[in-house]
Amino acid sequence: MSAVPGQTVGPFFHLGLEYPGMNELVVPGHPRAVRLHGHVYDGDGAPVPDAVLEIWQADPQGHIPRQPGSLRRDGWTFTGWGRAATEPDGHYQFTTLEPGATEPGKAPFFAVTVFARGLMDRLFTRAYLPGDDGALAADALLSAVGPDRRGTLIATREPDGLVFDVRLQGDGETVFLTYPRVRDAWA
Repeated sequence: MSAVPGQTVGPFFHLGLEYPGMNELVVPGHPRAVRLHGHVYDGDGAPVPDAVLEIWQADPQGHIPRQPGSLRRDGWTFTGWGRAATEPDGHYQFTTLEPGATEPGKAPFFAVTVFARGLMDRLFTRAYLPGDDGALAADALLSAVGPDRRGTLIATREPDGLVFDVRLQGDGETVFLTYPRVRDAWA
């Protein structure tokens, strides 16, 4: 198998990736809707104006949704997936539901993927819900991260939802996860 050269992602996300309601996993008026939002910053602390974030999540009961319709929102089907682009100030936001734990004692989280110019591949991370200190302390992934870095994986609660900032490099860099690539498995 021959090597495949790398190619950076972005900054052309507006071409074919945007669609109506992409960041609304539920309609904003839903009685249990929360806002998950934050900023994406580069290594110098400057906002990234053209990044794209995707989230996957369980529903509030901890079930993984298996419903079609992520690209054609119908206003009532919760698919557990959404996409948001950053604004010129690096801000993004989703309207969604708080995920439940997929297993008893597990800490609920959003799986987050970040695409941005200059990256050779997308980045994976998690945004854990704050508040259940026992579940957070027992989480295998969080326990594998040094105490000084765990906070980069935990969202902050505010009156209308959750804040989760992503720092691509530098001080306070978000912890990113590594998954084996299919092409690497075949080498």
